[in-house]
Amino acid sequence: MSEESLVTSDPGQTRVAFIGLGHMGGPMAANLVRAGYRVRGFDVVPAALTAAAAAGVVVAASSAEAAAGADVIITMLPAGKHVFAAFEGEGTGGGLLAAAQPGALFLECSTISVEDALTAHEMVVASGHRGLDAPVSGGVVGAEAGTLTFMVGGSEADFAAAAPIFEVMGKRIVHCGGPGAGQAAKVCNNMILGVSMIAVSEAFVLGEKLGLTHEALYEVAANASGQCWALTTNCPVPGPVPTSPANRDYQPGFAGALMAKDLGLAVEALNATGVDAVLGRAAEEIYREFSLGGGDTTDFSGIINTIRAASKHRG
Repeated sequence: MSEESLVTSDPGQTRVAFIGLGHMGGPMAANLVRAGYRVRGFDVVPAALTAAAAAGVVVAASSAEAAAGADVIITMLPAGKHVFAAFEGEGTGGGLLAAAQPGALFLECSTISVEDALTAHEMVVASGHRGLDAPVSGGVVGAEAGTLTFMVGGSEADFAAAAPIFEVMGKRIVHCGGPGAGQAAKVCNNMILGVSMIAVSEAFVLGEKLGLTHEALYEVAANASGQCWALTTNCPVPGPVPTSPANRDYQPGFAGALMAKDLGLAVEALNATGVDAVLGRAAEEIYREFSLGGGDTTDFSGIINTIRAASKHRG
């Protein structure tokens, strides 16, 4: 399928393979099905396959089977090593690169390091395909609602070819530059997010100590210079933002383990570039300890409970 036809064709004529049907990938694939795309998917977790099938995804026996004859291959996997394994076929009965039709468009939506993204792009191009790195922001809620932000790295032509696919799954699609630029934007964005959630959480705990209600502090900060996404969308205390994870016992959302992973990628990038980022490094250490201490499966805004518990010992 040519780049031009992918932009203008009926969704029903575009065959999509979706590899990785978990908390993020599953809803993304379901949105493509609802938009009329022919989606065949694979995941190593049986429950994910069951949920995907219920949403109309045709379940394949392997990632290679899902990719056979596909025009577009989307991967949403935990780490770079999983992307490489899926591309090359380790333990899957064949790799995505060999199974896809020549000139297929690979959309690598996992959050991985910039270095791994560049390696993945080189693998795709060397196999005769086209590729974009396109990590997302917006969490499970955004994946379900089709309101994700896509940060995309790759050529202008490939970005244009993928636009109809992205627009089904996301609300904001940003072409950040050449290969690897999408992952670069993601690692910078999530470093901001990790630091800001810690700052917002510390402010609420301080407010509690000073006798402020959550509602009072929220009303001031949300309409003043303290306004940020960590406050107004993912508020770490129950009440002010009814849809925030704090109102459902910190069920993710965006899990602490994922924030720890993303901040680890940020520190890798900081080390590689020599950037002096005191707050970014501190946030990585805080979230690494949070994840190892049981916060891995709770929303990352649950860091407020760790701050609150530590504060009790200081009067």
